[in-house]
Amino acid sequence: MKLLYFAWVRETVGRGEEDVAPPATVVTVAHLIAWLAQRGGGYAKAFADPERLRCAVNHAHAKPDHPLSARDEVAFFPPVTGG
Repeated sequence: MKLLYFAWVRETVGRGEEDVAPPATVVTVAHLIAWLAQRGGGYAKAFADPERLRCAVNHAHAKPDHPLSARDEVAFFPPVTGG
């Protein structure tokens, strides 16, 4: 699974992207967020409050219950505001 991090998520985690192989129990976006938070360090801080994150799976916005597969590209970013 390829993970992409943008804006403050990237800065907090300390990288812009990585390839991961989460355990088989990680089957939704919410599970992935919980697993990433357990990695400690910057991950714990970036993924501590899922309400502060937005996610896209394979370039489409995804909700926490969106299913995942090992071949997915998952991007995390802050909510977008404009004006």
